[in-house]
Amino acid sequence: MPSPDGRHVACAVSASGSEDSSIHVIDADSGALRETIPPTTRFAFLSWLEDSRSFVYHRYVKRHRLDSRSLLHQLGADPAQDTVVLARGLNPHVELTPRDRPFLVVPPHGEWMLAIVSHGALSPWPWTSEQLSDCTVYVAPRAGLADPAACPWRLVAGVADGVTAFATSHDTLYLVSHRDAPRSHVLAVPLAVPDLSRARVVVPAGERAVEAVRVVGDRLLVRDLDGGVSRVRHAPLSGGEPADLPMPVDGAILEWTTHPARPEALLLVAGWTDAPRLYRYDGQSLQDTGLAPRSPVDFGEVHARTLHAPARDGTPIPLTVIHHKDLELDGDNPAVLTGYGSHGIPDLPEFHPELLAWYELGGVYAVAHLRGGGAYGREWHEAGRGERKEATITDFIDCAEHLIALGYTRPGRLAGQGVSGGGIPTGGALVRRPELWAAMAIQVPTVNATRNEFTESGPINVPEFGSVNTEEGLRALLIIDAYLRVGDGVPYPAVLLTTGLHDARVPPWQPAKLAARLQAATASGRPVLLRVEEHGGHGAGSTRDQEHALLADVLAFLLHAFEASR
Repeated sequence: MPSPDGRHVACAVSASGSEDSSIHVIDADSGALRETIPPTTRFAFLSWLEDSRSFVYHRYVKRHRLDSRSLLHQLGADPAQDTVVLARGLNPHVELTPRDRPFLVVPPHGEWMLAIVSHGALSPWPWTSEQLSDCTVYVAPRAGLADPAACPWRLVAGVADGVTAFATSHDTLYLVSHRDAPRSHVLAVPLAVPDLSRARVVVPAGERAVEAVRVVGDRLLVRDLDGGVSRVRHAPLSGGEPADLPMPVDGAILEWTTHPARPEALLLVAGWTDAPRLYRYDGQSLQDTGLAPRSPVDFGEVHARTLHAPARDGTPIPLTVIHHKDLELDGDNPAVLTGYGSHGIPDLPEFHPELLAWYELGGVYAVAHLRGGGAYGREWHEAGRGERKEATITDFIDCAEHLIALGYTRPGRLAGQGVSGGGIPTGGALVRRPELWAAMAIQVPTVNATRNEFTESGPINVPEFGSVNTEEGLRALLIIDAYLRVGDGVPYPAVLLTTGLHDARVPPWQPAKLAARLQAATASGRPVLLRVEEHGGHGAGSTRDQEHALLADVLAFLLHAFEASR
């Protein structure tokens, strides 16, 4: 995060793949390291103040991510003496439980600041103002930082108001909310009188899911999600119907940023077959800046299309299929089906040049946009959350069967792949329909859901998956626990499980436990392997060499399994 005057850059550095990071403040002109705040900041949610000599940030102080807090740091000061500005028990106006995470946001303009209290599993993504989950929003004058314990915070929105993103102008707070709008609408609230009951709807709900908003000069830039594809609209702040901006590709906005003083925005856009390009919005249209170097990888012969697989309850599930354009639908192509389906996170189009070799081999890569994810906003998330989580698993199976029915592949040539929460659909499909798969590659996965609550990150995942402390929560967890559903003497397919020794999200014992159980139970004679990255974590801090080595191992394992199934 650059300081407002551009003289310093604060960045978080994680060692060996751990998400515990230290904050480094770097001099922008010389590149010299000015100072370091030691680890225990995990997703620091850093916000510079206008003096460019101080910032607020979030950090954890105990294991299990409990009793976290936000602090104020002055450049040159001892980090151990940083002022706590948001924490449980600090201010009577902000109620916090041990599991809540309070983030302080200081916008680059105006006289106001925000407190975002996250009660759900997700921190905002990209840890700024988007992808909020089960949160409470407060507003206060910036002058309140002088006395955090007495700061006059005022409640703007609670969990029931369904706020998932926000933006500010000098005097107005814009909230993306799914209350009374399953696919969300945008509300405008005066910062001086933050009464949500008097908010005006500036972007009404529609068929698309509203993801986020940004203020750009005298316009509001609106980012939508349409079945897993990003769209953009803009509208005057003074009011008026939002107008579509033509997108350069049917893909995803990977990142976007606005300038606090100039009416412009930068958007990094990519597609399944289109390398990332950086575009500038000038209030009227999107223009390629030419700043992003063009990829030397040619995907001109690769084709991507989105189908809709019928789920067993009749719901059409978006299913993106990518392959060489000359692929024959003869039912004998090697295929990998992947999916996530948790936390309302959408499977956005991503450009993977390293998969060109897979397509040249005649391989199919398919992405199932499962319920529990965010392909259609909050309602899609809720349809695969908690006691409805089994839909995430059955959607994955139904998408696999749809690929087979259309002739893309067959059971002996089909593999499943899931990462992290994607271990729920892949692990669930593995133990429910083992005959459907030639192989499963399940990376850093949640596969023992009934024990997940007792891990370091377990408590904050309770709103998403459930708790063993309630009857309905336990029922939900039992449905998605792959480990408990492994049966003795079942001919399971080849299985590769991966982990990193520094994984703080899904501890290594989860995949190790499933690997041991499958090795003891399977009757197929096919391999069940556990791959351990000694100097790695959940994946966010992996080096490029580590990523490439992992991909090579996964693809080699799958190709071996396909040949063994002939």
